Amino acid sequence: MKIEIWSDIMCPFCYIGKRQLEKALAEFPNHEFEIEWKSFQLDPSITPQHNKDVYTFLAERKGISLDQSKEMHKGVVERAKSVGLDYHFEKAIVSNSLTAHRIIHLAKTKKLGDEMEEIFFKAYFTEGKDLNDASTLIELGSLAGLNENEVREVVENEKMYLNDVAKDIAEAQEIGVQGVPFFVFDRKYAISGAQPHETFVQTINETNK
Repeated sequence: MKIEIWSDIMCPFCYIGKRQLEKALAEFPNHEFEIEWKSFQLDPSITPQHNKDVYTFLAERKGISLDQSKEMHKGVVERAKSVGLDYHFEKAIVSNSLTAHRIIHLAKTKKLGDEMEEIFFKAYFTEGKDLNDASTLIELGSLAGLNENEVREVVENEKMYLNDVAKDIAEAQEIGVQGVPFFVFDRKYAISGAQPHETFVQTINETNK
């Protein structure tokens, strides 16, 4: 079964959805699954905000108070904790995810897409790594098993894999993706959002019929 996942590194629910899917897949030990990560940008216009924390950034974008923003993030932290993830928004550095997506496409050519997604998610939400810093991106790419020089080439050449990212985003628009995460099972069924793992189990069973 092929499962395509449209996702953005900066999307907290995408990491949660990844864990819910993994929990569901563990219930099918005798099945083979092909996971393909697809690029999506929640906000392509974001510029790096090194002097502004995530709480302030969201408050300004949504026109809400800082306290409201912190309260919203608190709920997300609790939801992440329920699936074993440790979010630290106080450390997160607002970044544009485009270069990370291009590196993920490099990783996909080496069958390391899932590993790269996991490392980027953890780096952003848990470790507070700067995903717009070249040396950080190269280090994280190497951690996933990629060749350091190949990652550096992608970081330095802004056109590399740019068409692949654009193609994924265009495809998302074509099939009506409104937000991420968005999971497609053998092009038969789809799940939108970080649903409970039981929903994934049910969809996998339906797809197998």
